[in-house]
Amino acid sequence: MILPGRSIGILGGGQLGRMTALAARRLGYRIHVLDPAENCPAAAAADSHLCAPYEDEAALDALLARVDVLTYEFENVPAAAARRAATRMPVRPSPAILEICQNREREKSFLRTAGFPHAAFEVVASADELEAAIGHLGRPCVLKSADFGYDGKGQVKLAPGGLSAAEAWRRLGAPRGVIEAWIDFSRELSVLVARSPSGEIRTFPAVENRHTRHILDVTIAPGAFEPAVAGQARDLATDLARALDLEGLLAVELFLDRSNRLLVNELAPRPHNSGHYSLDAALTSQFEQHTRAVCGLPLGDPRSLCPAVMANLLGDLWAAGEPDWAGLLADPTVKLHLYGKARPAAGRKMGHFTVLDPDPARALERALRLKAELAAAAAPA
Repeated sequence: MILPGRSIGILGGGQLGRMTALAARRLGYRIHVLDPAENCPAAAAADSHLCAPYEDEAALDALLARVDVLTYEFENVPAAAARRAATRMPVRPSPAILEICQNREREKSFLRTAGFPHAAFEVVASADELEAAIGHLGRPCVLKSADFGYDGKGQVKLAPGGLSAAEAWRRLGAPRGVIEAWIDFSRELSVLVARSPSGEIRTFPAVENRHTRHILDVTIAPGAFEPAVAGQARDLATDLARALDLEGLLAVELFLDRSNRLLVNELAPRPHNSGHYSLDAALTSQFEQHTRAVCGLPLGDPRSLCPAVMANLLGDLWAAGEPDWAGLLADPTVKLHLYGKARPAAGRKMGHFTVLDPDPARALERALRLKAELAAAAAPA
């Protein structure tokens, strides 16, 4: 057990690293971050920030000399860095889990081998192989790069009568791809599960996620699912945590298809955008829970204290300058979180807000109205 007062290292200094650092500091930990960006969001919350590429072994060794355990805030850090660190201290979640989750081919293959429900898929390495796979899976289907993809990046949809296999392969621009059967889903949901080194497991309630342009727009917590669906989602997350021998936090993204069948879509071994609501509406936030699991502490109670809707704030809202937050902050049941990013950009996650309301439908209506008001203010005159 790594008790408060000791030090945690984080690979990655984005908003997830920032919010993890803030939660860990509240528990009494010191935080040291490695990130190549000079003004990364986590730097303001850390005791030190080593500004260097993740591949810089000297910088990594300097980080390791300062900490007692290492974690990471997203999957796009080199697995080699995690493996190097694991020879000197605990790395949680493990480098093996990182390697699985940062590559769609390995992730889908793990799900298939372990017997978890998922979309039918094939791995392809050429336009000809893609053409053959389309013949097996049918259209519509979706082609995804094997490595490093999130928020819809590295994906090409193949609709009936749409792109040829050759053009889709050219647009993908990757040496290997995973082509998946199209899922006619009714809802997208996710479950966060934490597992400690001692094997203790806690799951957060299943939440509903709604996306716009492949980027998470709002999360409704808890999701309005049938109890059997919510229970099955949490059971799947628990089984995945055990199958992976997880130590830390895992986000399990799922599709609910038209026949009420759950399919695992993606895994993320770290805090997740869909769990941000927990900062304001859960007894234990996902960031505190991740810290507890990584350090081997007893896990916190993740129950919801109040229904909530989390809404992402993208850089598009900064088109006319810094948004006027006065209207949003005038409501005492709305909680604003800005990530301290220096430069807004279209599609870039700059912050989020959470609406708390005993009525989930009313929380959603209020969140959408507030987002629309911010968007209208940012629109060109």
